[in-house]
Amino acid sequence: MAVHGHYPKLGVFGGTFDPPQNGHIAVAKAVLERLLLDHVLFVPAGNPWQKNEQTSAAQRQEMVRLAIEGYDHFSVSTVDIDREGPTYTVDTLRDISLQYPDSELFFIVGDDAFAGITSWKDFEKLGELATIVVVSRMGIAPEVPAKLSPSVNLLEIDSLPISSTQCRERIANGETLEGLVPGKVADYVAKHQLYRRNA
Repeated sequence: MAVHGHYPKLGVFGGTFDPPQNGHIAVAKAVLERLLLDHVLFVPAGNPWQKNEQTSAAQRQEMVRLAIEGYDHFSVSTVDIDREGPTYTVDTLRDISLQYPDSELFFIVGDDAFAGITSWKDFEKLGELATIVVVSRMGIAPEVPAKLSPSVNLLEIDSLPISSTQCRERIANGETLEGLVPGKVADYVAKHQLYRRNA
């Protein structure tokens, strides 16, 4: 279920968010401000076909909700969690375009994920559904497939050098998540004993 509203320019930020961390928030804020978006939807993947998530979809949804509390221009969409089967971006964008027919969509993706975009289902159709905002944190422009070139917007930002993998490894090693994830996410991870080696 999405938080519906009138958003002329709507960002769509998908991912496993396992867990959502401060780098995700920094990216969303930067794209919102630089491209003058009206809103950003965080879309946790339901069944990510290229990754093995370590927590349930419901847990990741709740962590995202906690991570973006207090941000008026952010909300969480469960469109991928509600849909059965593997999560494909082309389906995500189609469903959101139906929910927000008057919105221009901006799909936010990191340069690392974008590097493998030609392996995504119906990748050549993504540009028909949204402007693809490739966030570059290394200052190196990724190679853009010709079929997507007109629809790609490269955005270089100073992002926090944090990864969700790093967060999971810290928990597995008995270390703190302080400074890596929003406080409420850290509390949720601790309460539910997520990402521990013997969890």
